[in-house]
Amino acid sequence: MSQIILEMKSITKEFPGVKALEDVNLKVKEGEIHALCGENGAGKSTLMKVLSGVYAQGSYQGDILFKNRVCQFKNVKQSEEIGIVIIHQELALIPYLSIAENIFLGNELKKSGVIDWNGIKLKTKELLQKVGLSESPDTKIEDIGVGKQQLVEITKALSKDVKLLILDEPTASLNERDSENLLNLLLELKKQGITSIIISHKLNEIEKIADSTTILRDGKTIETLDMKKDHVTEDRIIKGMVGRDLTNRYPSRKVTIGEKFFEVKNWNVYHPLHGERKIVDDVNFHVRKGEVVGIAGLMGAGRTELAMSIFGKSYGKKISGKIVKGGKEVQFQDVKSAINNGVAYVTEDRKDSGLNLLDDIKQSITLASLNKISKHSVLNEREEVLVAEEYRKKLNIKTPTVHQNVGNLSGGNQQKVVLSKWIFAEPDILIFDEPTRGIDVGAKFEIYSIMNELAASGKGILMISSELPEILGMCDRIYVMSEGRITGEVSGREATQEKLMAYMTKSKIRG
Repeated sequence: MSQIILEMKSITKEFPGVKALEDVNLKVKEGEIHALCGENGAGKSTLMKVLSGVYAQGSYQGDILFKNRVCQFKNVKQSEEIGIVIIHQELALIPYLSIAENIFLGNELKKSGVIDWNGIKLKTKELLQKVGLSESPDTKIEDIGVGKQQLVEITKALSKDVKLLILDEPTASLNERDSENLLNLLLELKKQGITSIIISHKLNEIEKIADSTTILRDGKTIETLDMKKDHVTEDRIIKGMVGRDLTNRYPSRKVTIGEKFFEVKNWNVYHPLHGERKIVDDVNFHVRKGEVVGIAGLMGAGRTELAMSIFGKSYGKKISGKIVKGGKEVQFQDVKSAINNGVAYVTEDRKDSGLNLLDDIKQSITLASLNKISKHSVLNEREEVLVAEEYRKKLNIKTPTVHQNVGNLSGGNQQKVVLSKWIFAEPDILIFDEPTRGIDVGAKFEIYSIMNELAASGKGILMISSELPEILGMCDRIYVMSEGRITGEVSGREATQEKLMAYMTKSKIRG
């Protein structure tokens, strides 16, 4: 029987107006991969921040035992000193420094009080080999992709002689290939005796690699499952997370598709810094009223760049082509003109581009449409609160007050605030870019339902997603992009993962 390496007993953590964790218990066996599952706001990340010292001893109640010793961490450095290392969802790397500099930042090797750069580079090479990276230690972080950056974070953890590795949504921003590589690496680290705790909303990944899974709901421990002994399925985990069976992952809707009302013709976009690189190449597509249109493609296909360039030229240079709305050509010279012409863009990066995390909920919801709650350029603060309360209830945003900072909300609730902002703007067409990234299955269903309601009201929906089951489950029609071009168009009824993948790997339009 495996020894217990970590035990967290009766952990309770409160924030103003919110009890994030209540009497939570967690046991992790040495050498296992232990998954932590739950809906957004269930307390998963909070629990791991308590464990790693992000929330210092004294700010919570309960006990932490690591290798049978009581731990009272005042900061992250103290937890790292005994081998507990956390990798957050937002990577903590400095893009302008090299791989070697990032790995040993704050933990430099020294000789006679002077930084030993040769020793650092040699050690970096050795560590990079362990995670399967062939990059030079001198390569800057900004010059490698997100998948490789995630591996650099793990390399950084290995440099600290990690015993327990905590990963918060490690594959949320990765494509399928990079995700697969990362999961295989965790299995390899397990063979080397390293224990891992992984938080993930991708239940297929949990099913593949986890030995045990602990489920949290509303800040409380629901159960811990032995993945092999209990023959655990995705549906079993979902039931524990949401408290009920979720028989359908995608809500049904009565499809009533109207006339073509939004069209993009011969659209071309060049890279903003490297003017010779064409990122979007002669793209044509259209959206009908009441229709959910998907755009599928591998990472780097140009989907986000296409969406942002349409949304007021917020990406790219030398943009050419036509946008036709309601039978008339329209010009979107900037984001404001796109909004004024009834176009909304729900970004894939809600924390950096979709929200100001220092704003409260009411400010975030009304930000794009201040004219609707203002008179003679004076903001009606009472009206702002009423609007925010309306959307808090309508979209089921879990918060005690609309005066709460959006930075304190879970990912799913932040996404609902972003949606509220754009629904309040009353657009005719909404572009959803990875709308459910980093969101649990329960919140996903709510987001899908909102999208369907918008379509039913006659709005046009353009949906970009890297998850093919999501595209297949939601879309009436699907365009596929590869290398900046549209390589296929398939009706939702005829679409399969195999057919979409065939188009995603083509570089020319099929006849």
